[in-house]
Amino acid sequence: MSEGMSWEPLRRELDRWRAADRVARLWLRDDDAVEPTPDLERLLALAGENGIPLTLAVIPALTGEALAARLAAEEGVAVAVHGWSHTNHAGPERKKQELGGERPAEVVLGELRAGWQLLKRLHPARFLPALVPPWNRIDAALIPALPQLAFAALSVYGRAREGGPIPLLNTHVDIIDWHGPRGGRSKEELVAELVAELRDRFAGNDEPIGVLTHHLVHDDAAWDFLADLFAVTADHPAVSWSSAATLLKL
Repeated sequence: MSEGMSWEPLRRELDRWRAADRVARLWLRDDDAVEPTPDLERLLALAGENGIPLTLAVIPALTGEALAARLAAEEGVAVAVHGWSHTNHAGPERKKQELGGERPAEVVLGELRAGWQLLKRLHPARFLPALVPPWNRIDAALIPALPQLAFAALSVYGRAREGGPIPLLNTHVDIIDWHGPRGGRSKEELVAELVAELRDRFAGNDEPIGVLTHHLVHDDAAWDFLADLFAVTADHPAVSWSSAATLLKL
């Protein structure tokens, strides 16, 4: 384990939680799963060895029986709906988005209904009726229709707003450097973000803290960060790594 002093700020913050007899709720979401790969095996092993519940956001149009067979015995893994085909329909000057207003709403919602039904059939024991929009973006006009499609939650990125038409279970710390060479961000930067999220929760925000990963683009830095994060937090009395279903009370 290559912790060094970079993990001390997180340890100090967690010790503050322990001294206050409080427990921080964390959860893990990994995006873009399609089929069994060596990287997926590594993620499953790392989460399983540390007892970390894992939510895999699976792309319905690109997946099939192979992933279903591989996950059949993975009790700590849930499968959420990652859009339909992870296709960008936004114009060249706009941020990438599959679930936007560029197409008729009935077409987009029809794809989401098909994705829900497919993943429910493929993963009956671990299906989570939650929508994870590709690129964490969805047109606001589509959100009120999600409960009609039997979605119980929406998961995007950033602080959740209360009072919407569907429960939110968001992620807050993305370990990948999407604006650089991809791969993992610096450990110091990620630890600082985690500490900031914890301090926000300590001050009164009751939202669980979501850690976001993308196993298909992990480099050594990303894998090392996850391994160290789990080593620091998995058995800490001030941390509860929770399943998405538990957090959503499903």
